[in-house]
Amino acid sequence: MKRLGILLSGRGSNFEAIADSVAAGRIDARIGIVISNRPEARGLEVARQRGLPAVAIPSRGLDREIYDRLLIEELHRHSVDLVCLAVFMRLLSAAFVREFPQRILNIHPSLLPAFPGLDAQHQALEHGVKISGCTVHFVDEFLDAGPIVLQAAVPVRDDDTVESLSARILEQEHRIYSEAIAIVLSGRYRIEGRRVLAEPPG
Repeated sequence: MKRLGILLSGRGSNFEAIADSVAAGRIDARIGIVISNRPEARGLEVARQRGLPAVAIPSRGLDREIYDRLLIEELHRHSVDLVCLAVFMRLLSAAFVREFPQRILNIHPSLLPAFPGLDAQHQALEHGVKISGCTVHFVDEFLDAGPIVLQAAVPVRDDDTVESLSARILEQEHRIYSEAIAIVLSGRYRIEGRRVLAEPPG
C-alpha cells in the first residue's frame, strides 16, 4: 500500500481531512509519517491522537538545504511515496523537489495562477475578484507554479472578510485535496506541458 508523508506547520485541518479520507477508504493509502517544522503545531497532537507517527523537526535557525536534508531522510525512513503539504510554511529547496519528482502535492487557497504566495484570500479581496477558490498542484522549483491537478471555485460575496472567505475556501480544500491525492496515487493521469490530464480507468 502506498504511503503518504504529511508536512504541516499549524492546526492541520487539511491533514485531518486527508486522514478521514484514508480511514473511510476514499484514499487507498496509509499515512506513513506526519512532520512539522513547529514543535507546538496542533497537527502533531492530532496525528498522535489518531495513532499516527508524528515528529517535529524544528526549522528555526537552520539553513534551508540542511533542513530539507533532514526532511528527506525522515520521509525515506518511512518509505513515503507521495508528499502532501498541508499548510507547510516553508519554501522547499530545489534539492528536495528533485528528490520527489512529481511526488509532492500542495493545496493553495486561490485559483492559481492568481494570487500565489502568502495571504491569497486577502489578495483576492484587495483585487475585487468575484470568484476565488483553491488549487491542488504538483510542487516544482517555483512558488505555487507546478502543474494543476484540481481546482474548486468559491464565489466572493460583497460582505466577505478574509476570515469568512477563508472558511468557505477551506471547506473546498478539504474536499478536493483528497480527490487529487486519489487521482495521483491511482496513476491514471498524464502530464502534458503544464496540463494534468486524467485518464479513464481500465
